[in-house]
Amino acid sequence: MVISRKPSHFIVAALLAFMPLFSFANDNHEAHTQTTASQEATTAVEKGHEEGHHEGHEEGDIRSEIKQHINHHVLDSHDFTLFADDKTGKHFGFPLPVILWDEGLHIFSSSEFHHAENGVVPSKGKFYVLSHHDGKIYRTDATGTLTEDAKSGHPTNVRPIDFSITKSVLFIIITALLMFFMFTRLAKSYAKNGGIPKGMVRIFEPLVVFIRDEIAIPNIGEKNYKKYMSYLLTIFFFILFLNIFGLTPLGVNVTGNFTITFSLAILTFLITNLTANKNYWGHIFWMPGVPYLMRIVLAPIELLGVFIKPFSLMIRLYANIFAGHIVIMSIIGLMFIFKSWVGSPLSFGLAFVLSILEILVAFLQAYIFTMLSALYFGSANEEHHHEEAHH
Repeated sequence: MVISRKPSHFIVAALLAFMPLFSFANDNHEAHTQTTASQEATTAVEKGHEEGHHEGHEEGDIRSEIKQHINHHVLDSHDFTLFADDKTGKHFGFPLPVILWDEGLHIFSSSEFHHAENGVVPSKGKFYVLSHHDGKIYRTDATGTLTEDAKSGHPTNVRPIDFSITKSVLFIIITALLMFFMFTRLAKSYAKNGGIPKGMVRIFEPLVVFIRDEIAIPNIGEKNYKKYMSYLLTIFFFILFLNIFGLTPLGVNVTGNFTITFSLAILTFLITNLTANKNYWGHIFWMPGVPYLMRIVLAPIELLGVFIKPFSLMIRLYANIFAGHIVIMSIIGLMFIFKSWVGSPLSFGLAFVLSILEILVAFLQAYIFTMLSALYFGSANEEHHHEEAHH
């Protein structure tokens, strides 16, 4: 082991557990602008209302600000903010490139949305605004008018095809580069030291062996497991690293994004069905060993199960990660609402315990997704030896 002393284990675990508690430092420009406006409105109301009424408004402003922080944390964005100073109004971070396809390619910096008049960015004769409602980019006119749906409140303007490097995309790229660097070093370490890895990268060797011996071989079999190992290792460490990034104060929520988990589930779905043998499809459309009438009834049910399996993968990963972020951020927000020596420490302690639990969930969800993928691959390659029933 690279880290062999128990105090070192405790320090690392404590640092990881405390990381989500600092997520409130990751603010965005829109949230600060709305908070400043609400504070000004509260100041105006103070002059005409009693003190008790004023306290109710102040509490409502705190709750609104906490809600904005939580929404900002779980949603994707076109810029990256490290931290913000509400007193000075300064935001420390960097913009990300906006890449749109709308009857041609449009490329500009996301900072132009904040510096342009009314937030309208002109590009090749067209005008675009960043909606504060859902964080998406819409085409509009020179005045920046957005037409909203009466029922849902979502803008109905034309949306260009968005290829922008958002915060989630940025961390997907960072994770991919990090995995490439670490496992390239691990492979070179194997080659140089006669199959015995050295250095920090050897900490990943037990996980690689675990995935091979406890996930791939038992579920897929000795004969076919090797052709799926590269995917299983990639998907496990990809989900794990992104889950860990989500526990840091960086404010990323990649695996809690529905489109990301959908893409991962589609990959498992395609690999399962494109590499399946004839026995797999025979078991679905004409199940052996059962009466003919039952085969007709079971065929559509089995076919439906082909699509339900990746759907369950998608929902399980998305729901667990997203809910974990919401719960921790909400409990941290209670500290600012209670403002007492009893309620605030209790909220802090509960948030700390849940943060430790989320570290376990980060590993557990990566394991479950990988294990179920291996289980589906195994069922697609299983050799069936059923004799047809004679009636």
